[in-house]
Amino acid sequence: MEVVIRRANATHYELATGVFTRSLDAANTLSRALRVGTVWVNCYDVFDATIPFGGYKMSGVGREKGIYALRNYLKTKAVVTPIKDPAWL
Repeated sequence: MEVVIRRANATHYELATGVFTRSLDAANTLSRALRVGTVWVNCYDVFDATIPFGGYKMSGVGREKGIYALRNYLKTKAVVTPIKDPAWL
């Protein structure tokens, strides 16, 4: 996993990534280690108006959407995972 993290973080454009795994530990480790603005876990290209969007390094400045659009001086990361049978549905 260390090699994957090192190679993924070596790019100049770190906007978003998807992690597909059955291991919650692997998902958490990769979500924390990858220097990207959005990490989708076991899904991809899922957006919501309240989820901040934007990248690190050469993938833009700041964040769009949600309250994070006002916090352009922080490194924010969104981690998105699908929930089976959510209580509110």
